[in-house]
Amino acid sequence: MKAKREARILALQVLYEADTAQHQAGEVLQRHLRDCAADPDNPANDVATRDYAIRLISGIVKNLAELDGFLAQCAPDFPVSNLSPIDRNILRVAVYEMRANLAPARVAINEAVEIAKRYGSDTSPRFVNGALGAAIARLPTQPTADEMMA
Repeated sequence: MKAKREARILALQVLYEADTAQHQAGEVLQRHLRDCAADPDNPANDVATRDYAIRLISGIVKNLAELDGFLAQCAPDFPVSNLSPIDRNILRVAVYEMRANLAPARVAINEAVEIAKRYGSDTSPRFVNGALGAAIARLPTQPTADEMMA
């Protein structure tokens, strides 16, 4: 679980820089990974953390327009372009995880709220929780294990 949280944080850092400085996410990620290699205690040196971060970043970049359109439906009073870059990218990570079935919705939301507490403003956790709560209602339902066995 720790590896995935660290991967989400790394993805947030990369996406934030790509979003705000208009840098290529792949180049930002490579630089982050190079910088992390100099510190053996950096969590991004863990293979599972790095691989999951790469999966998140790649999926988000490839599906950015679709994710932003989905977010616009979930929080129509808050245009995606007007959201703080931290909140916008926390939401992108969580929504991508839910839509790609990488994490259960409850886990993705909890992780997003915890990351918002650490990196966002005072209002970020509440906003992220509300927007992702609305996102759940718009997600296609996934079959339960029992339904898959039937």
